[in-house]
Amino acid sequence: MQFDIPTPLKVEHEQLHADLAKATKEDGSTGEAARSVARIMHPHFVKEEEFALPPLGLLARLAQGEVVPEMASALRMTDRLKIELHHMLEEHKAIVDALKNLVDAARKEGKMEYLNFSKNLILHAQTEEEVLYPAAILIGEYLKAKLNR
Repeated sequence: MQFDIPTPLKVEHEQLHADLAKATKEDGSTGEAARSVARIMHPHFVKEEEFALPPLGLLARLAQGEVVPEMASALRMTDRLKIELHHMLEEHKAIVDALKNLVDAARKEGKMEYLNFSKNLILHAQTEEEVLYPAAILIGEYLKAKLNR
């Protein structure tokens, strides 16, 4: 069974990528700091889109009481997220540290648009840590209980 990352999350990721790509084209310290963020963030985003966020595509169906055996395919992803959660959170710390460097550089160079981008990305990471990752893990636990796995 295939399920997709909910559209609002997908769009938010795409916008964050686009904003970061723009920042990486800047000259000076701002561009250098943005490229550092991108190096850390890209592999993290790939993992999120591979196994952390797709199970969230089941939320609406599960909330309506729908559970079908094919949903068990999500367990591979939710189990992997449980195993890699600590590492994913460590990656967030590294991303936030790199974003702080971007904020400092942007402030010094007067490129204020990247301050807002950085704040949005930090908030996005907090949302993942406090809401999205736990919800994805709970989806797996719920499916295990309902499917007797």
